[in-house]
Amino acid sequence: MPTSKPVEAVVIGTGKMARSHFRHILQQQDTTHIAVVCEPSPEAYGATAEMFKASGLEPPPNQPDLGQLLAEYAGRLDAAFIITPHVFHHDQTQMCLEAGLDVLLEKPMVMNAAEARSLIEVRDRTGKLLVVAFPGSLSPNVRRAVSLLRSGELGRILSINATVWQAWGSATTGTWRQQFEISGGGFLFDTGAHLLNTISDLAGEDFAEVAAWLDKLDRPVDVQGTVMGRLRSGVLVGMFGCGEAIPSIGSDVRVFCTKATLRTGIWGERLEIQREGRKQLRKINVPASQGVWEQFLAVRNGTMPNPCPPEVGLRMAKLWDAIISSAAQAGKPVQCG
Repeated sequence: MPTSKPVEAVVIGTGKMARSHFRHILQQQDTTHIAVVCEPSPEAYGATAEMFKASGLEPPPNQPDLGQLLAEYAGRLDAAFIITPHVFHHDQTQMCLEAGLDVLLEKPMVMNAAEARSLIEVRDRTGKLLVVAFPGSLSPNVRRAVSLLRSGELGRILSINATVWQAWGSATTGTWRQQFEISGGGFLFDTGAHLLNTISDLAGEDFAEVAAWLDKLDRPVDVQGTVMGRLRSGVLVGMFGCGEAIPSIGSDVRVFCTKATLRTGIWGERLEIQREGRKQLRKINVPASQGVWEQFLAVRNGTMPNPCPPEVGLRMAKLWDAIISSAAQAGKPVQCG
């Protein structure tokens, strides 16, 4: 049932990505009250506090210790938005779910498939909501694409081809994103996580086999990679990511079916279709995309089904585990799962 009073929320992590989300959340004061944040960096918290002040709002208090925060605010919080480096996602999400909070978790969900299975168990045991904040899966364009693909209207899927590019290497130099033990990967697991997730979502099934190559190009982590895969149904998939592009960012996803071709993006930034007998792609009109927090609230209020549950995160995590394994063996094909 929809709620009339604002959701009492904690935001865990107030770095650059979190402040991007705050720009949307601060416009939703009728639905959300940020009761407290959890941020160990005084600089990051200070930047967030300034955002609140600029919006005419009192900055929320900061409790850097999550365990202490959850104890202090027991019974006073409804939900958590976790926006921290990848290595912390599993344990922080488990703590919040077990504290009785619904959770919106920034991408990628976890570091590997074992952690994904663990969070599914915690979700089931606690009965709380877990949504992964992938803008692709949460976008109306990808949801419409999935609906078309599952309906059979476009015929059988033949193959999927996707690419993403960004000047990621230079932009993330010296940050935790290029520290493998914290990030769990380089470009293909950071910005490229959107590619892996959206492909997994569109495919709607697990990969059976994967061959992958990752290049560091003198960086501490991979900055480009190519992946060839075969779904369990036999559908062939090709994915490529370049994180050393000229200053730019973009993506392209094509799903080739027996009766049509779909084109979208890894963030759900477009949706076009070329049907059999047509000469070109045509735009499919869907409602405007909402921010990930607003979509999370809609799921929480029961007005829409969860488009990105941890099961989608598990499918992507199994794919990533296989990519890492294959790349470590110079592209040797490996079985997924």
